Amino acid sequence: MKYLLWQTRPALIKAHLAKKLYPSPLDNNPHSENKQNPGVTAHTPGLTDESEPFPNGQNCGKVRVAAIQSRLTLVENVLEYVDTMYLHTAEAVAKGADLLVFPEDNATQLLGLLPGISNLPREANLNKALASLGDTQLSAGDVFSYLTPVTRQVYFTTFKELARRFGVYIMGGSIIIRQDGAISNSQGTLQKQVVNAAYLFAPSGEPVGQQVKAHLLPVEAEWGISCGCDLQVYSTPLGNLAFPVCMDATYFETFRILANRGAEIILVPTANPDRYNFWKALRGAWPRVQETPVYGVTSALVGEVLGMELTGRAGVFAPLELTPNGDGVLAQAPDPHQEAVVVADLDLKALRQYRKESQIWERLNRKLVAKYLPEYY
Repeated sequence: MKYLLWQTRPALIKAHLAKKLYPSPLDNNPHSENKQNPGVTAHTPGLTDESEPFPNGQNCGKVRVAAIQSRLTLVENVLEYVDTMYLHTAEAVAKGADLLVFPEDNATQLLGLLPGISNLPREANLNKALASLGDTQLSAGDVFSYLTPVTRQVYFTTFKELARRFGVYIMGGSIIIRQDGAISNSQGTLQKQVVNAAYLFAPSGEPVGQQVKAHLLPVEAEWGISCGCDLQVYSTPLGNLAFPVCMDATYFETFRILANRGAEIILVPTANPDRYNFWKALRGAWPRVQETPVYGVTSALVGEVLGMELTGRAGVFAPLELTPNGDGVLAQAPDPHQEAVVVADLDLKALRQYRKESQIWERLNRKLVAKYLPEYY
């Protein structure tokens, strides 16, 4: 582990990124005024459409977001990972983005640093590969737990530097890491908790928000990952942001709770281990955006590795009435298998006006819903 930590030391990553080119935040970006205030505060429950969305009176109007579709490739050198994150960021910023959204499992690439991983057959399932070592008690979660000091170090150093140097907000996607502290398992034994967590970085470079994935895929449960039980909203100069992870968007309650806590832009990092199916993929952010309503930004991890085929289409979604074609899509990657960076402008004033005029909240039978969700109604 000491050798891996030395190979991925923050000084190495910072020195590498320092050699890259960085445009001034004021260059070619009509939204640059949003980057001057990196302030972020956690939001409180119960915000209604009539409430002031920013406690400090900030009201930005329009925000340009970038949804990033990145390829999962196991790297043998940490600088390969850093270069990939830099290139995606540079492309998004060149397109004028204020807020960047990276995919779920956005540090899994670093599994390639483990000796012997590159020798596994392409179709080798991670759990089966571990079982072949003769230790049936070892799970994929144990591997992620072991690598946590490395993945945490690389992820945080990389995105802190990129956010600071480009002067933008970056939701760096999620990473599977061991969380501080321990929990009691079903046998009452204390054990480390491994979670799938996403983080938001401000233009100052500081990490200012965290969201732990609340709804797991079956494969994640098999890996020994634990689910989160909280949903967070963060007030920023760009709007009220939330970033539930992948499967969390399958359930309408997630978006409804976040909207009631004040969320206006909901970011959804995804890594779908399945062949692309338009109708199956539709169960996520798009319908949630129409029901709530909010803006939705979905990033995607794609590629074939460790026995998994990952597909998806990064996109930016809005209520039907706020999209040019009336289809709820502001921008979307054309190919579910290839890398892409798609951008779109979000008009928060238009969203707030639409909420008032549509009267979606007013028509809701609050007495009925409050019976079952009293905290929010």
